[in-house]
Amino acid sequence: MARFHRLHLILLIFVLLLSHNQASANSWSELREIGRGQTVYWNAWGGGVEINQYIRWVGQELNKKYDVELKHVKLSDTSEAVNRVLAEKIAGRDQDGSVDLIWINGENFAKMKENQLLYGPFTNILPNFSLVDFENKPTTLLDFTIPVDGLEAPWGMAQFNFPYNAERIPSPPKNVAELLAWSKKNSGRFSYPAPPDFLGSTFLQQILLETIENSDSLQRPIEMDQFQEASQPLWDYLEQLHPHLWRQGETFPASGPALRQLLDDGQVDIALSFNPSDTSAAITSGLLPESTRTFVLEAGTIGNTHFVAIPYNAANQEGALLAANFLLSPEAQAQKQNPEIWGDGTVLDLSKLSAAQRELFDDLPRGIATLSPEELGKTQPNPHPDWRNLLDAEWQRRYAN
Repeated sequence: MARFHRLHLILLIFVLLLSHNQASANSWSELREIGRGQTVYWNAWGGGVEINQYIRWVGQELNKKYDVELKHVKLSDTSEAVNRVLAEKIAGRDQDGSVDLIWINGENFAKMKENQLLYGPFTNILPNFSLVDFENKPTTLLDFTIPVDGLEAPWGMAQFNFPYNAERIPSPPKNVAELLAWSKKNSGRFSYPAPPDFLGSTFLQQILLETIENSDSLQRPIEMDQFQEASQPLWDYLEQLHPHLWRQGETFPASGPALRQLLDDGQVDIALSFNPSDTSAAITSGLLPESTRTFVLEAGTIGNTHFVAIPYNAANQEGALLAANFLLSPEAQAQKQNPEIWGDGTVLDLSKLSAAQRELFDDLPRGIATLSPEELGKTQPNPHPDWRNLLDAEWQRRYAN
């Protein structure tokens, strides 16, 4: 019965918030009281030291501000949590689920949305959601071409880039054709993580973006009978590239951190990243040499927004809402953008902030290897999730040992 009354109150608050288009102080205060003392199980990738440290800091702040305990459930792949929620739904576990919050985007979001595994829409409940830069960062409302519809809250921006050894490469490649030519002249000095690793998958999509006949088709679903012909330029490219990769393309790094280690060890000269500030943070942490810099391709590289979502059966939905709102606060966003902490780009519109809140960002160091917004250039949208799924499967069929 207590559970029923709590859900009834949350539903009432949600309706009121939607009708007023913003959270009232009284309603949010009530939600804070309901969430007080809850333990939120946040399922998030656990493969980065700086990310894990940041999530630990978030947990400390949530505990101080809301008496909410945050448990980081470290994942090697987000699909682990998605499949767990799906299994719970199949088993009829529609309440008291094991996952309260998920770091998510792309095909994992598409799968959860399609299978009605998400709580919400909830973003209009969050007071800090109004600070998001919807105009200049449209991917805060569109996840790999899929409308967000309030079912996930943005909390970071990313753009594909290439860390490289500036002492060995005075003039880095400007496009994928030049990258291929450079690899042929410098055999064994480049590699990429094996898909379905996210960076490896993004590399495939980036190559396809520049080689496919009609790049607009990447924004739409694709059928298998059309996929083979449309993706052939990518496989032709890889057939030329692979003999000149690290270890002749017979084996691939397992992850982004593994590839970064090869760059640090001097085994390769070019690596991959999906965070423009990640290289500077790695230099500061001693994970890369000070000679490392980053470059992007002149036609633009793939970029997106990453989000947090709440499963439909989360046991601690109120605590998860408090966590999602805190992640959108200027304090948390500035902390995350600091290259000495993580270096992840903010989703906020700085013009919406107070002078004191803006100073949190103005005072941040940019980092020795971090490109300016102008140098990052054009951001290319992520292809539709169908493309990644088919590309990963075809790559495995062709190249997995």
